[in-house]
Amino acid sequence: MNEYVPTAAAPHNTVMRGVAIMLFAMLILPCMDAIAKYMAVYEGMSPGQVTFYRFFFQLVSTAPLLLSAGGVRAFYPKRLWPNILRGVLLAAAALFFFVSVKYMPLADVFAIYFVEPFILTCLSALILREKVGRRRWSAIAVGFGGAMVVIQPSFAIFGLTSLLPVACAFLFACYLFLNRAVGNDDPPLTMQTVAGIGGTLFVAAVIAFGNGMGAVDFEPSLPQSALGWVLVVALGAISGWGHLLVVKAFQAAPISLLAPFHYFEIVSATALGYIVFEDFPTPSKWLGILVIVASGLYIIWRERKA
Repeated sequence: MNEYVPTAAAPHNTVMRGVAIMLFAMLILPCMDAIAKYMAVYEGMSPGQVTFYRFFFQLVSTAPLLLSAGGVRAFYPKRLWPNILRGVLLAAAALFFFVSVKYMPLADVFAIYFVEPFILTCLSALILREKVGRRRWSAIAVGFGGAMVVIQPSFAIFGLTSLLPVACAFLFACYLFLNRAVGNDDPPLTMQTVAGIGGTLFVAAVIAFGNGMGAVDFEPSLPQSALGWVLVVALGAISGWGHLLVVKAFQAAPISLLAPFHYFEIVSATALGYIVFEDFPTPSKWLGILVIVASGLYIIWRERKA
């Protein structure tokens, strides 16, 4: 993720390679969420079970590479529990996101989720006492206003479910905040694999508890078709390798250059939502999306200037 910072100025061709990798990652990562929605809507699989497969097959896809690169010792990070906690926070965020996309259009969920940079800025100001000027506070307020434009009609249709992307954004902001504390003590592949272990164990426990309480969104199940098996394996592979691509991108190019490309996910998510599920944002929701993106880009610009 964007917590990995290049240690030196990169040559132009390296920077452009980082941009290309980032764009490719932003194209494929929403496919993971489209698969989650497809499995819930067309295959009848609970979001909890989809989330489990996302982390389990992420672990399956990255563990062999880590084992071949560093042996069994590579599975023991210098900071074990913070990395396990990273996985728990990421799993909880993914669970909220996958429950959201089961009921809501992909573009709506992504638009609301992109209040995450605003929440991260607030956490940095309140906990780390980082200086945030009135212009950035104003941009945060405007960005949340844009989110309300998207949430309001969704709330009328989906109720409290429309607030789950906000909960997802908060947990993901906490995940990124923890990444600052963990730093670069361990290689990205080790961090990703250990987070996969933490996420898998956490989701398994949530499924057991939720199913025991009779919650339909946590029912355990196996894929009912060959296509279903292919999709859940692809879900984990896209998750593991897609996020490693983001790490590689940020190793090749500066954060300030690549951070705005995160918003490209809204474009690819909207396209997938329309092609696969025939969902397309209304004009009012497009207005909210534009406000969120503009506010987020302004905050990135101000942080880069600072």
